[in-house]
Amino acid sequence: MNIHEGHRERMKQRFMEQGLDVFDDHQVLELLLFYSMPRKDTNPLAHQLLEHFGSLEAVFEAPTEELKKISGIGDSAVTLLRLIPEVSRRYLIDKNSFDKVLDSSAKVGAFLAPRFMYERDEVVIVICLDAKCKVLACKELFRGAADCAEISIRKIAELALAKNASSIILSHNHVSGIALPSIEDEMTTKRIKATLDAMGISLIDHIIVAGDDYISMSDSGII
Repeated sequence: MNIHEGHRERMKQRFMEQGLDVFDDHQVLELLLFYSMPRKDTNPLAHQLLEHFGSLEAVFEAPTEELKKISGIGDSAVTLLRLIPEVSRRYLIDKNSFDKVLDSSAKVGAFLAPRFMYERDEVVIVICLDAKCKVLACKELFRGAADCAEISIRKIAELALAKNASSIILSHNHVSGIALPSIEDEMTTKRIKATLDAMGISLIDHIIVAGDDYISMSDSGII
């Protein structure tokens, strides 16, 4: 008989009845690791992870190679821990998915935020909208660009035409953590707007995301 079985069942029952808010961070990890370590006391390992990385967030966002440096953490545990932020991101994207009307910068920010969660590269996303600002498509067009100046206007125009968009919203993230647009961001945005205007397609905003913060170039008077 597994000597930890009673403890595990009590923790699972506690979670089902009271939710996760009543758990300390180490208990969250302990409960989670049950599912990758069916016959091992996961409490010491949960403490070890928090002591090494410093926080629950840092554990979930730790690179695979760093997680594997922790004694007792194998492939199954690494996979489970790496799944947590990815599943939460996918859940939030699905929750704010299509059939959305994006007629304000606040709605656009809420729509985009989960799409940039945990990104370590600079990513450019284009949203295509119909005449009523309903989402027709949301697509990542570029990844890893040094700055917004690397954006291909032609690819943006091709996507807008392919989706028969009345307008588009451009967005990219700043991995620096500062959402303020650079001079290059502003210049490229104006070039894209001029190209799309000539095609009868409106660039209604360019949203720059940095962590939980974002800036609307439209609200800032740049567009």
